[in-house]
Amino acid sequence: MSWKFPKLIPRSAPVILLVLTLAAATGFAAVSHLVFRYNLNQQARGRRLYQQGFAAASAARYDDAIAAFRAALTCDPTNSQYQLSLARALRDSNDPRRLDEAESYLIALWQRTPQDAAVNLALARVAAHRGSIEDATRYYHNAMYGVWNSDQDANRSRARIELIQFLLRKNAPAQAESEIMALATALPPDPASHLQTAQLFAQAHDYAGALTQYEEVLRLNPDNPSALAGAGEAAYRTGNYAAAQHYLRAAVNAHPEDADSRQLLATTELILRTNPFQSHISDAERNRRIAAAFAQAGERLTECAQQAGLDLKAATAPATTAAAASFTASPLPTLQSRWTAAKSELARLRSPGETDLPDAIMDVVFQIEQRTAAACGQPQGLDLALLLISQKREAASQ
Repeated sequence: MSWKFPKLIPRSAPVILLVLTLAAATGFAAVSHLVFRYNLNQQARGRRLYQQGFAAASAARYDDAIAAFRAALTCDPTNSQYQLSLARALRDSNDPRRLDEAESYLIALWQRTPQDAAVNLALARVAAHRGSIEDATRYYHNAMYGVWNSDQDANRSRARIELIQFLLRKNAPAQAESEIMALATALPPDPASHLQTAQLFAQAHDYAGALTQYEEVLRLNPDNPSALAGAGEAAYRTGNYAAAQHYLRAAVNAHPEDADSRQLLATTELILRTNPFQSHISDAERNRRIAAAFAQAGERLTECAQQAGLDLKAATAPATTAAAASFTASPLPTLQSRWTAAKSELARLRSPGETDLPDAIMDVVFQIEQRTAAACGQPQGLDLALLLISQKREAASQ
């Protein structure tokens, strides 16, 4: 058979080239398949590690989450979701040393997709952790007007509410109020949304805005207990005591255990019963209220002086140098002198020609209530009612 062997060996160069090409292609295909399978395995492993990290982060086990997300990134280094999740875990671990690393991941993501709302929101929260109002506001706004993968309107609203809450924590009520007003312009006809906005207005001390939102809640849901109590307090804070009485009565009737509303209602009704500037009352009732307020202010002044260790009867002739110094430092003796001088004028209240006298007497009352509140602390009862009338006189007169 040896004579046939050479015939079995191809001598043509094209045939040899073809054989080598097929061998190379087969080897390349095999290597590509192995690489493809390896990448698939790595991606699958990365997904498993990501799920582990997600579960750990959800349970606030941030060290475990960070380790899992880092491992997931070694399996899929370009996966933006893994980078974002690692940055969030670094940020939420509340370790200041990790904020810089978190920010570096997020800045890299932001540079690739500056309109990504989720990335901007994550950067806003980093800035909030640092306490930077300027940076937080910028990134929150970017998030509001950025691109969301789903539920765009709800996500934008949540981002704005988060910014508002941050600004309120940072004692920036003016900036917070402008954001709340923007929030209020695009609310759905939903009682819960208006209620939350009302509460944010109240936290910013914009009680007129809060009252508007509470009343919208009550238009949609007239028996909402939180809105009744909130509307009552908001009206009380603005000096709209008639409206406050209406809402607070409804709140107390619906929930008698609401002690805060009950206390505000008691003060509100006392104001309405004693305010001498209340519209639609007779001259006789006005004079009676002025006399009662004047007598109460005199008692408050005496009690405050006793609390401060001052003897107002000796105001004109202090016994010692030390006593003289204490009288000089305190406004109470001057108020006592004004009160004594005004007392002799009370009898002329009934005179038709004394049109300025009621205001003059009540000015003395209001000064006493304001100065004694500063010197001796917040009053109670009728003194509190008179103090509030003095602070919101125009509104209380409606």
